[in-house]
Amino acid sequence: MFKRRKPRSYGQLASQMIYPPGGWRRASAYVAHRLRRLPDQPHRIARGVAAGIMVNFTPLFGFHFLSAAAVAWIIRGNVLAALLATFVGNPVTLPFIALMSVKLGREILGQEGELTPQFIFHEFSKATGELWHNLSALFGPSEMHWYNLSDFLAQVFWPYMVGGVILGSIAGVITHYLTVPIFIAYQRRREKKMAERIARASARAAQLKADRAKGGPGQ
Repeated sequence: MFKRRKPRSYGQLASQMIYPPGGWRRASAYVAHRLRRLPDQPHRIARGVAAGIMVNFTPLFGFHFLSAAAVAWIIRGNVLAALLATFVGNPVTLPFIALMSVKLGREILGQEGELTPQFIFHEFSKATGELWHNLSALFGPSEMHWYNLSDFLAQVFWPYMVGGVILGSIAGVITHYLTVPIFIAYQRRREKKMAERIARASARAAQLKADRAKGGPGQ
């Protein structure tokens, strides 16, 4: 009943992951709208957003949702806000996040040399391919090997994790303190509008009651 008449192809799904149908501006506006309307306390929503932002800086691709939900639960933030905030880690921003995180992590770990975004994601691709190869080798004649994963962990993953946790924590704290006043102001404005609607409805009801009591046009 709710399926598309013409299912999307794998090419369409891949392209929409890079560029949403309505554009990133519309997608960002939708996420912001959903965040503002979450029925929770402002500081809990802000904690959830901070959790999602922080997780975006980690190399746990494929597990950002679960990681964001776990971090939000630990710091008592809104889990849905954390899931929505992972939208910040998209194909447009991830190359910059990865480059900054790996660069900082390598400096902290004392590793020399700079890595490009292309090299980083190429290493992710090789490590993923080797991991799948080793999993299939458990049920077939192929032999397992770990040299790609070993290099990946030493050169990319651990520097990415170290730098990402530091940068993500900083970004999360800044986001929290910036978004709390925004959510407070929005909820107060919503409460004010709701009170005005209730007051107008009450005034109309009182006027209608008065008109009926007088036998006027409201009878």
